Amino acid sequence: MLHNATIYNIITQKENVMSTVAIRLSDTLIQQATNYANINFRTIPKQIEYWATLGRCAEDNPDLPLGFIKECLLAKEEIKQGKTTEFNFKEN
Repeated sequence: MLHNATIYNIITQKENVMSTVAIRLSDTLIQQATNYANINFRTIPKQIEYWATLGRCAEDNPDLPLGFIKECLLAKEEIKQGKTTEFNFKEN
């Protein structure tokens, strides 16, 4: 239930085009997102986007632990930024 709901603009990215959508979020969720955003050096919309991404991945992969999902997302970002090195298998 939304009591004293805040309308918050969320910026979505689709094919490199940014759009703004107004959604209703509870004041409690906004406050929690603000707290987490501050300690993680994110904006409030980016914090909510992060939670949504984790939630979507967790629903798509219910057998995987959350920590593993986070590490996979980090690895995906490292690949995107070109921060990887080739692993060479050597026979002993």
